[in-house]
Amino acid sequence: MKSSFTVKARFIPYTLQFKFDAGTSRGVLKKKLNYFVECRSDHFPGWVGYGEAGPLIGLSVDDLPDFDIQLNQLLQSLDGIHFSTQFDELLLQIKKIVPSQFPSIQFALETAILDLIHGGKRRIMPNDFYDKGTPIPINGLVWMGDKDTMWKQVEEKLAAGFDCIKIKIGALDFSQECELLGLIRDQFPANSISIRVDANGAFSPVEAMGKLQQLATFNLHSIEQPIRQGNINEMTRLCSESPVPIALDEELIGINSLADKINLLETIRPQYIILKPTLLGGLLSSQEWIRIAEDLGIGWWITSALEGNIGLNAIAQFSATYATGLPQGLGTGQLYDNNIPSPLTISKGTLSYGDQHEWGNIAGLFS
Repeated sequence: MKSSFTVKARFIPYTLQFKFDAGTSRGVLKKKLNYFVECRSDHFPGWVGYGEAGPLIGLSVDDLPDFDIQLNQLLQSLDGIHFSTQFDELLLQIKKIVPSQFPSIQFALETAILDLIHGGKRRIMPNDFYDKGTPIPINGLVWMGDKDTMWKQVEEKLAAGFDCIKIKIGALDFSQECELLGLIRDQFPANSISIRVDANGAFSPVEAMGKLQQLATFNLHSIEQPIRQGNINEMTRLCSESPVPIALDEELIGINSLADKINLLETIRPQYIILKPTLLGGLLSSQEWIRIAEDLGIGWWITSALEGNIGLNAIAQFSATYATGLPQGLGTGQLYDNNIPSPLTISKGTLSYGDQHEWGNIAGLFS
């Protein structure tokens, strides 16, 4: 393999259409604008790598009105830069090139170039998920809606073989959400079905502990981000006193330096952290969070952040290089009507990379 190489990169916007109205505590999602990044190199003739950038509206630090202009300028600035084929060196180079305020571009560029140097076959790195078809256990995601709609989703996930489900809460009346959790627990004890809930910061600091105490009666695996990020003192108290294990999610966004990451986790001491490479600055940044968490005895898992199959595939392969023993949050590929066709399949609560389907014609989008 070439020891160094140059690239030519370009992008195209692509709007993913949800199959249904996806309810969250921040509103209902109907579509998602993402950007496919394409990388080519004269050093690897005939090979093409693809990555995916997708800022989340109202959440990503790079949710900017001129995102496409900034993305274009960054990709044009790559001309003449000699990249390393060594994984760690390559990620460090990209970190130096792409400012930290563009985490989704860091992720897209990392994965597009890694795809390129591995043959342009959507293989990002050596991993058993891609190379051997080893499945990854994932949680089944239940979106917000009325209680009957959510219960129907729960039944569908359980019938599909999931033994870990994640339920978004915070938009309904809290008593209705507790009724739903009670219905699940009446039929499925904690030793058969694991339940995660995600509040997306919906609880106020004043009410949070009372609600956590009520939620504890349902034997939950964990709750993600019970209060909004930035309430460090209150979150620290909750993590030390909550009867339900707490996972930090949005709290990690915008924390870029290694020292700040260490300080955050040493201060709050959560039971878990949730890693979303698109929001956190890609693979290198996620690696840093993992090292810190493991040094502190904090659990973690990786979750996709509404990427299409290009981004989801890269995140899944990254996840497969670790052994957490926990279901990952990688079920979002089924959300869209117009997702790029891929070999990714979900069966019996796992995500697999098989050979029964091929990748769709991504290059055709750039024509």
